[in-house]
Amino acid sequence: MGVSSTPGQKGVNWSNIAVGGIMNMVTTLGQPLEVLKTQMAANRSQTMWQACKSVWARGGAVGFYQGLIPWAWIEASTKGAVLLFTAAEVETASLGAGINPGLAGLLGGMTGGIAQAYATMGFTTCMKTVEITRAKTAATGAKPPSTWVVFADIYRREGLAGINKGVNAVAVRQCTNWGSRMGFARLAEDAIRKVRGKGESEKLGAMDKILASSVGGALATWNQPIEVVRVEMQSMAKGTENSKRPAKLTIVNTLKFIYQENGIKGLYRGVTPRIGLGIWQTICMVSFADYVKAWVQTK
Repeated sequence: MGVSSTPGQKGVNWSNIAVGGIMNMVTTLGQPLEVLKTQMAANRSQTMWQACKSVWARGGAVGFYQGLIPWAWIEASTKGAVLLFTAAEVETASLGAGINPGLAGLLGGMTGGIAQAYATMGFTTCMKTVEITRAKTAATGAKPPSTWVVFADIYRREGLAGINKGVNAVAVRQCTNWGSRMGFARLAEDAIRKVRGKGESEKLGAMDKILASSVGGALATWNQPIEVVRVEMQSMAKGTENSKRPAKLTIVNTLKFIYQENGIKGLYRGVTPRIGLGIWQTICMVSFADYVKAWVQTK
């Protein structure tokens, strides 16, 4: 189930399956929800309707796909394979050691999330956030520089550390994201089986699997404060002379800054679109991945 598989199975190109699934996910609903979530997390005084209007003002429907090319596509073409390979190995080993499916899914998701964060997501997540938030620096009316100019400027000034800014927050987010999504999805599948009167080896129907993934994706948004911290750390916004925003951001001082500025509500800005994003990602990477893998194995 989920990312559990036979990773070493001959003739199955898991990387192609992972890339195809996650490219579909990000190009359809993924990026619009990501943009809206980031807009709200970076502009914590905005309601969701105001955030939608702000994004729309950046180019209509195209504004909701800001950062898709090249950063989201680069990220999507790599992180799915890393997640599936790593999580599958850990989950399979955990099940073999007698660990229950819920905990095995949790361990696999956490390990896979950390691996994809440090291996592929640091600079792409940073640059996607730069793309979405750099409009905040254009208040003077000057035309914002292109994404490649911004990338080159950050690299020239700060090197690899600059383009990987906030990677530790990304790692914490991905660890808790996929650990929670897979763990909660497994627990939801077990609960559905009991309600349906099915045994552990019996397969669930498509709607039941989608329901389990939806529960997992929605409940996994408990870590929204980590996401808001990540967005603030990677944002192009600069503190004013009177701002309490630290010059050198860490996870702890960024969390403190957001709490002082916006309170608890500020730490959960953007949680509504993120619930939709979490459900969609979990359906694609758990339920859909299960069916694709089962189909490939029968071939």
